[in-house]
Amino acid sequence: MPLLAMRDLRYAAIGATLKTISFLKLDRLAGARFRGAGVVLAFHHVRPKTDRKTDQNALLEITPAFLDTVLRKLRELSYDIIPIEEIPARLANPAPGKRFAVLTFDDGFIDNHEFALPVLRKHHAPMILNVCPGFLDRTTPIWWLDLEDAVWAQDKLAFELPDGPFQENTGNEAEKRAAFKRLYWRLRDLDEPVLRQIVADLAAKAGIDSLGRVDRLCMNWQQLRDFARDPLVTIGAHTITHPRLGTISAQAAEHEMRESKRRIEAEIGKPVKHFAYPVGDPVAASIREFDLAKTLGFHTAVTTRPGMIFPEHGQHLHALPRLSVNGLFQQAAYFEALLSGVPFHLKNKGQRLSVA
Repeated sequence: MPLLAMRDLRYAAIGATLKTISFLKLDRLAGARFRGAGVVLAFHHVRPKTDRKTDQNALLEITPAFLDTVLRKLRELSYDIIPIEEIPARLANPAPGKRFAVLTFDDGFIDNHEFALPVLRKHHAPMILNVCPGFLDRTTPIWWLDLEDAVWAQDKLAFELPDGPFQENTGNEAEKRAAFKRLYWRLRDLDEPVLRQIVADLAAKAGIDSLGRVDRLCMNWQQLRDFARDPLVTIGAHTITHPRLGTISAQAAEHEMRESKRRIEAEIGKPVKHFAYPVGDPVAASIREFDLAKTLGFHTAVTTRPGMIFPEHGQHLHALPRLSVNGLFQQAAYFEALLSGVPFHLKNKGQRLSVA
C-alpha cells in the first residue's frame, strides 16, 4: 500500500480502535494492566470550534468544554494532576494504585490563557506551556496554517519539489482537501529548511500575512510573563523556531535548544527546566536530541511518541512519551479508552519502552 494511503487510514484506524475499546469495555477489563504509572497529555489550541479545514490542523485544537471533560474524567479515574517537575519523584517512588497526569501545552497560543487557564483554575490543575521565542518575537511563521490557507487560496497548484513536480487541481473543497493532504506529507519528508522555503513561497504567492497570523494567535513576551506568574503555570522550552530537530544539523539543533532555554529564562526571570521536542516523532527527535536535552540541563523532555509512563521511564526522562488529546476525537469515551493504555499495548505488542 502506498505510504500516503497508509497515512490516510491512520485517523480512521485510531477512531475505530478507540470506539472498539470503549464498546467492548476493554479499557475497564484490561486497562489496569497497561495504564502504567501515569500519562503526559499534549495539547495545542484550546478555543471555541473554528473552521479549520484539514484533519492535520483540526486535530491540534479542542474546545474549552472538552478540556473540562478531560479534567473531569481524570479526576473521576483518580488521577493526580501534577506539575511536570514531580515526574522524576513519582517514578522513583511509585505509589501502588496512584497514577498521575501531566498537562502540557505547546507553542504559546494566546487561547491557552483566554480559554484553557480558566478551566484549569476551576479544576486546580497545573500545566506547562512550552514556547518558541520565534513565535513570541513574531519572526517565525506557523507554516502548517500558512500551507492550509495557501492551498485554499488557489484553484490550481503547479510547482517543483525536490523529489519531482507537484500538480493538483484545487478548484473545489474536495480537491483542496486531497491536495493539501498529499502536499503536506510530501513536505514532511523534506529537510526543514526546504519545507519552510516552499511554504513561504506558496504563502507569499497567495498573499498570506504569515507574521500577522502569529501576532493574532501567539502570546507576546509581556503576556507570557503575566501568564508565568500564575501558580498553576510552568514555562518550558520548545526551540527557537519550531524545527523538526532530527532534520537539521547537530550544531543547529543544539543552538535551537540551548538558545530557547536561555532566551525564555532571560525574559521571564525563572529557570526553564523542561523541554518539548517540536513535532516529536522519531524523525524529529531521537537519541541525538535526547542526549542534547540531557547535556543542556533539562530535567525532562517530552516527545509525541504515544504511550503511557512506566517506572522504567525514570531512566529515560529525556525521551518521555505523550498522548495527544486529539481534536478529531472529542468524546469522553474515546479519551477514557486512550487512557487505558490498551491501544499502545496492542500496537507495540507489549513493548512498553523504546527510545531508539
